[in-house]
Amino acid sequence: MDIKRTVLWVIFSMSLLLLWDNWMRHNGKQSMFFPSTTAQQTNKNASTSAATTLPAATNASATANGAGSAPSVGADAAVAPVIKSEIITITTDLLKVDIDTIGGEIKRLELLKYADSHEGKKNVVLFDSHGDMTRTEETGFFGLFKGTKEVPVPARTYAAQTGLLGGNFPNHKSGFIALPGPRSLDGANELNLVLESEQAGVKLTKTLTFKKGSYVIDVKHTVANSSAAAITPSLYLQLIHDGTKPTSGGMFSGQTEFYAPAVYTEAKHFQKLSFEDIEKRHGKADAKPDHETKADNGWVSMIQHFFVSAFIPEDKVQREIRTERVRDNIYSISSVIPMGTVAPGASVSSNARLYSGPQESAILETVAPGMELVKDYWYFAMIAKPMFWIMELIHKVLGNWGWTIVVFTIAIKLALFPLSAAGYRSMAKMKVVTPKMTALKEKFKNEPQKLNMAMMELYKTEKINPLGGCLPILIQMPVFLSLYWVLQASVEMRGAPWMGWIMDLSKPDPYLVLPILYAISMYITTKLSPAPADPVQAKMMLFMPLLFSFMFLFFPSGLVLYWVVNNVLSIGQQWVINNKIVPPEHR
Repeated sequence: MDIKRTVLWVIFSMSLLLLWDNWMRHNGKQSMFFPSTTAQQTNKNASTSAATTLPAATNASATANGAGSAPSVGADAAVAPVIKSEIITITTDLLKVDIDTIGGEIKRLELLKYADSHEGKKNVVLFDSHGDMTRTEETGFFGLFKGTKEVPVPARTYAAQTGLLGGNFPNHKSGFIALPGPRSLDGANELNLVLESEQAGVKLTKTLTFKKGSYVIDVKHTVANSSAAAITPSLYLQLIHDGTKPTSGGMFSGQTEFYAPAVYTEAKHFQKLSFEDIEKRHGKADAKPDHETKADNGWVSMIQHFFVSAFIPEDKVQREIRTERVRDNIYSISSVIPMGTVAPGASVSSNARLYSGPQESAILETVAPGMELVKDYWYFAMIAKPMFWIMELIHKVLGNWGWTIVVFTIAIKLALFPLSAAGYRSMAKMKVVTPKMTALKEKFKNEPQKLNMAMMELYKTEKINPLGGCLPILIQMPVFLSLYWVLQASVEMRGAPWMGWIMDLSKPDPYLVLPILYAISMYITTKLSPAPADPVQAKMMLFMPLLFSFMFLFFPSGLVLYWVVNNVLSIGQQWVINNKIVPPEHR
């Protein structure tokens, strides 16, 4: 019984720590368990060669062949011949994209199939630039006292930029001309947007290809040299983002927001970074990046909850990977790709892809190697990944994620049936021998060693495993925690309804039905279990269902659904075993 008490105290303490940790995250503090960065290793100092640095604020010092001063990476670029800014809007079945003719920059990207979690009548917007603003949010307490309020939204900067380095070449501040062509699919399978810019005899042509049913934008850059000298340009593919932390989704809401750059290479695999670390390196010549800086594979990205944008250069093409502070509170992650020597009259091309969309496993696995790693299961990936794979198979048959969770719970219960049945039999036998245990404690209340020996003899005589009663709880914890992270990380669950009042399994139950059902099921489970002889333990056993019920008010409803179904199945199993083992007078 002491061992059982220890296990219960461990579970109780972990619950309190989870509550405290989520309260810290809710108030913008650093999480104790879920760090925002992944410590990584190192590489070398940034190059200061003019052929591999992003454009400077002016181009006065740059010459036609690319010689000149070495400006800092990410600095504002020079604007070549003045061309009026024009926004070209491309619409597909999945995306609505705004491209500025100044720089050919993707300034806004809207996902047409995903509703905004704060403003349901609007779609999710990834790339965007705006100042401080407000949004309208619904108010109320678990579905009651509904209303609306204006919530401040901090300024946002998020864009995709490309251009040339190494001389007075077109870049993300140059004026481009958009060639005529379709701006929406209109039944076609793909469309091309062609942008052209020329400076000092060097012409850069950007071709953006949008395809039906795809979140991938093919990005082709062609450099044509009509100057009198050979050039050695480098192409940069860059994502920029502000470092402002998003507003919290609330404790246990399943909507914990974050923004972070990330790098993937075959050598170092997935490396999640932070804007804070980039800021600390700014202005320090000897500061080394905490990520891989050279590779001939992989991708760079900006990740957030449920969504990701990533530039994916061609494989087996050498590139330099950079993370830098562009200006105050604006940070960049980029791949810089040397394009070789381009002789007068010659041209060279480079192909890449830009993915901007949901962290949907089936899609990410087809986009690029390692892309599925942006889906963060924390330390439970070994269990969570196969768990989600099984759930996907069930979902293909049922077509509803709520019923998928129900069927998955039944499957888990069947798989663990022998182990849990053994635990419930031990609990039932403990209920039978509780009077004997009480008598022994009274008899040896001042002789703990004799009491332990007598208890062990009793367990041996009655063939009881003293840990058996804890097994039904312990064997569920890894599944419970893994499913929590599956629901936290899976965009497939975002906005997924079950039935009736549950319209989003990744959010808490708006009417508290599932938490109440959980509390009732826990009460029944407690009554079916043997009453602890220790008064402190008995009070704790009554208090824990209340604590977990309170916690489940804020947990994703999909997780509470799993636990309710599991409890109902456990009650049935325990009731059958009790009726076979426990005499009527002990029930």
